[in-house]
Amino acid sequence: MTLTPHPAAPQHDPSAAPASYEAAVQELESLLARLESGQMPLDDLLGAYQRAAQLLDWCRQRLDAVEQQIRLIDAQGERPWEGDA
Repeated sequence: MTLTPHPAAPQHDPSAAPASYEAAVQELESLLARLESGQMPLDDLLGAYQRAAQLLDWCRQRLDAVEQQIRLIDAQGERPWEGDA
């Protein structure tokens, strides 16, 4: 017996990085909705879960990198503001 992927389940390269943070969040939300619906075939469930975990990790890393950049920018600008007095 040969198993074929569910036609509604898009195939993703598990190593493919998202095009952007927003694309990752959108894909993650879509995967979570499908997982939570209970309508996903069992054969697709594990792959979808793994992809969701990968996207979540990618988003966290991206947010950490941006937060680090903001801290650097803030640290460079730590001088008193000389507004119009």
